[in-house]
Amino acid sequence: MKMGIIGLGNMGAAMAHGLLDNDIETFLYDRNKDKRDAFKIKEAARVVESEVDVVKGADAIILAVKPYAYEPLIETIKDEVKDKIIISITSAFDLKKLEECLPNKKLMMALPNTPAKILNSMTGICPGKNISEEEVSEIRKILSSFGETELVEEKNIKIYEAVSGCMPAYVYMYIEAAADAAVSYGMKRDMAYRVISQAVAGSGKMVRESGIHPGELKDQVTTPGGTTIKGVKSLEKDGFRSAIINAVDSIMNK
Repeated sequence: MKMGIIGLGNMGAAMAHGLLDNDIETFLYDRNKDKRDAFKIKEAARVVESEVDVVKGADAIILAVKPYAYEPLIETIKDEVKDKIIISITSAFDLKKLEECLPNKKLMMALPNTPAKILNSMTGICPGKNISEEEVSEIRKILSSFGETELVEEKNIKIYEAVSGCMPAYVYMYIEAAADAAVSYGMKRDMAYRVISQAVAGSGKMVRESGIHPGELKDQVTTPGGTTIKGVKSLEKDGFRSAIINAVDSIMNK
């Protein structure tokens, strides 16, 4: 299956790198010529001159533009969609809205996050009613080339985006804040970023691979009277968990 991406901003470019690094033939377009040209060095890249050219060349097309640009973009490409698969990557333009613009077409949502650029995305996939199981399986395999995928029910797509798509930003903020604290006590910043980011990566891997509840893993680190429990107490006092929950609430209630 030939892929297409319209829009090469942060997310579109991250997905493009993931696909192309796995030698998946991908048609690419962005209105910014410099963004297009940056991919010409990739052997599997098919850099084209318009949105319509992407749709003509690809079997499945990812719309990686801002939500406000979806409707005008669909208006531009709709005559060429035919039996192609159209993929939204934002809950702001969900299957219902896609169906209104492209009735009876093959539609899908695929919500990645930016670690796609280093082949470590977590992509939620929500297929529309006109896509076959074989097509879903093939696209899932392709998108797994730059990370992991998870099938998500349409009713859960917004919360999925809130806790997966947005999560890298929260993690980066934590790493930056912890590094600032480390620097304030004399650690060099590059070292702080290395050790903190590895601690975050290792902790996430422990949750995934051990199957142990995160609370229990936390208890394993917090020895009685030790340094960690003092830090945990401070985090609780400052509303650490409430802040995360409130951040998700702010997205769900917008």
